[in-house]
Amino acid sequence: VLIGYINHSIRSFPVDPWRILEITVAGNTTMRDLFFGLDVGGLGRLPFRSVTESDWTQGKRPGTSVEVRSRELGLLANPEARVYGLPLIGSHVGADTAACILATGYLEPGDTTLLMDIGTNTELVIRSGDRILAASCPAGPAFEGGFVKCGMPALEGAIEKVRIKDDLTVETDLIGSGPPAGICGSGLVSILGELSRIGAINERGRLNDRLDRFLVDPQHSIFLDEQDISNLAQAKAANSAGLRILLRQLGIGWDRISRVYLAGAFARHLDLDAARRIGLIPPIPDDRILRIGNASIEGATATLLSTSARRKLERFVTTVRHIELET
Repeated sequence: VLIGYINHSIRSFPVDPWRILEITVAGNTTMRDLFFGLDVGGLGRLPFRSVTESDWTQGKRPGTSVEVRSRELGLLANPEARVYGLPLIGSHVGADTAACILATGYLEPGDTTLLMDIGTNTELVIRSGDRILAASCPAGPAFEGGFVKCGMPALEGAIEKVRIKDDLTVETDLIGSGPPAGICGSGLVSILGELSRIGAINERGRLNDRLDRFLVDPQHSIFLDEQDISNLAQAKAANSAGLRILLRQLGIGWDRISRVYLAGAFARHLDLDAARRIGLIPPIPDDRILRIGNASIEGATATLLSTSARRKLERFVTTVRHIELET
């Protein structure tokens, strides 16, 4: 299915597929390995490793990158085209995070910086001098609309921002034109931030008016109830705990972080004030936060254009210490 989808995309290019001689692939560990037809069973059980990582740790291969010819995958390209899969950092911190690292200049020492890619698994990378730590936080799909009754992906009709006015009326911003169909991740963060700001929820996420739900849009029956808030709190806690553990491993506090890179589409639409208020991101001012969007595709592009960038990234990922949060 995955190869078929990629081939469909290749057919739309204004070029003869036989002229395609180089392809690079960046994705999370599971998706990258599925693309190359590798067994992903090991990623679902301890120690949660790709077969490439297991082979590398046992000295059976020089690294975790993958390189094959397109004919081995059935890709619509020159049969001898080289298909390069970017290296992994460790466990579920995959090739997409490695690509982000390449795109953001993490390869060079500098001030203490944090990379966050918030999603079902939130990837964290902190560099402080020559020390680089990474972790994958199993946040679950709540901030992508999963396990939230009125949650939905960031599609047409999704509520992406909420403002609660002094008279407690609710204003919403939608993706596209109405009617509202549900609440996407950035909208959920926004609602939680607003409920916290006006004191409508306590620190445990319980509504203070003794009701079991907050009506976001009564006309369209869109609401957030206490079970939704609990699921969102657990997802947030996974991110927050993972970051605290990395900082503790480095022996530093929030104040040492000079730059935060927020990667991915979700972060691009995130209300930073709301995210700080609920503890999803550290209490760092806006001028030290940089939203970098789909930095993974930038890193993949860099490796497509430069074999030296590939070798440099392969060397770099071996210097990153992967922290297994489950231990």
